[in-house]
Amino acid sequence: MTIKNTPLFLQEAFREALKASDPSNILPMGLKDAFKEPPKGRCLILGAGKAAASMAVALEGYAAKHWPSIELEGMVITRYGHSLPTSFIKVVEAAHPVPDEAGMRAAQETLQLIKTLKPGDHLIALVSGGGSSLLTLPAEGLDIEDVRATTQALLRSGAPIGQMNIVRKHLSAILGGHMAREAVQRGAQVSAFLISDVTGDDPSSIASGPCAPDESTFADALEILKDYDLLNGAVPKVVVDYLHAGLKGDRPETPKSGDPVFQKTKNYLLASAHASLEAAAKYCSAHGVTPVILGDTVMGEAKDVALMQAAIAREVALYDAPFKKPVAFLSGGECTVTIPAGVKGRGGRCSEFLISLFNATDDLKNFSALAADTDGIDGSEDNAGAWFSSEHRLLAQNQKLQAKNYLSAHDSYGFFKELNTLVHTGPTLTNVNDFRILLLDSGS
Repeated sequence: MTIKNTPLFLQEAFREALKASDPSNILPMGLKDAFKEPPKGRCLILGAGKAAASMAVALEGYAAKHWPSIELEGMVITRYGHSLPTSFIKVVEAAHPVPDEAGMRAAQETLQLIKTLKPGDHLIALVSGGGSSLLTLPAEGLDIEDVRATTQALLRSGAPIGQMNIVRKHLSAILGGHMAREAVQRGAQVSAFLISDVTGDDPSSIASGPCAPDESTFADALEILKDYDLLNGAVPKVVVDYLHAGLKGDRPETPKSGDPVFQKTKNYLLASAHASLEAAAKYCSAHGVTPVILGDTVMGEAKDVALMQAAIAREVALYDAPFKKPVAFLSGGECTVTIPAGVKGRGGRCSEFLISLFNATDDLKNFSALAADTDGIDGSEDNAGAWFSSEHRLLAQNQKLQAKNYLSAHDSYGFFKELNTLVHTGPTLTNVNDFRILLLDSGS
């Protein structure tokens, strides 16, 4: 068979992936499983992430129906443009991926609310990707500019998100399990509900794990800065000095898995990249296309990951093995883009992956692909990602667009804008990281 409408097929597969991570669908189920009866005592709702507002709305809807006698209060922090109207839970917007003053003030207010908890109270934390920067509260002796400069240096270095979060946890008064520690020290129970945007779905890495045990150390944070050559002025000296003080035991380490705080803390994973890939795979199967999930933990430089996936597609295109066409290759995870000094670039890791794939597959017929970030924003611009089909190769030739030139300039946004194949969703109000689908149709 042949897919009659390739763009629609690609975009519908992406929509199915998004549905599997929609807080309005998944949070009520998580709350039902976690609470066999309504929470007792005061119920404080706190959280941060790109899905924070939609999670708050879903929680309010569930509570109105199932916990009618419970008074909800609290606050969540989300990215600018990701807010929704709520009834009881305050929503604050702040900057991502580089934190700003609004986020720091909201994080300070979050900590002050935690300090009002008493024995018998319950903290419900709503945690999703993006929370690391949105919930920025510098540790004592640091300020917001120190953390901003460190975040910017890490982003440009190409460090994977898990390593970035190890550093950020050790510069924070609230991430890396500190939120749970503050609440439990006051006698409260903690239930954290997580939407994962990290490979492996480790609770300690999702939004830098505000309610999760953290096995990383100050030594690990310093080693990461060393590995990416960020100790020679790229990161403020006060940050390096703080980490060295922590190494000597002069600053509080993040709580580890054996800490008693986690006897009264539970983390519940609601959504993950793999669940979204499975939803997209189900859509493919229903339309006569064999789905092959390459994994939800795909990492590495985006352009290099594209070359590997191009090689897989070429094997099937040439030999119809080990899968017969039509076949769709699905993958998730989080790639990186290393930007050389002096290059501004436009786009993000999804569109960079896609332009590299485009450049590497000009010999494949009936080949199309889409790559997009499930939060709706891919890197520096306003698009979630991009897509292309075989027809766009002729269009690029007619317009004299050289993909390799755009790739070397890290201007994937500009290339796909010229082809009119950018994917715009606006804020999706969820986040399970990157989504990629490569389609080899019959006859390729």
